[in-house]
Amino acid sequence: MEHVKNDRSRIGDILIIPVRCFSCGNVVSQAYEEYKKRFIVYQNAIDAEEEPKETPKQILDDLGVERYCCRRMIVSHVDLLEDAAPYE
Repeated sequence: MEHVKNDRSRIGDILIIPVRCFSCGNVVSQAYEEYKKRFIVYQNAIDAEEEPKETPKQILDDLGVERYCCRRMIVSHVDLLEDAAPYE
């Protein structure tokens, strides 16, 4: 079975984000990929000392993540799978 890496969270992909919030049970995995893309744009603007188009708060608001427990799940997630399992 050949492993194809892309930015989608389907079976066999490298992205592992909890599907549901540990506290309230809301689905948070659907918002993570878009948050990650938009946060990279934000981080690049900050690194270039430019004014970012939107803040992480605005990104989460736009994605409809309202509860602070769900925001915590997205903001605090760290992709460590490649570090933990470097071999295919």
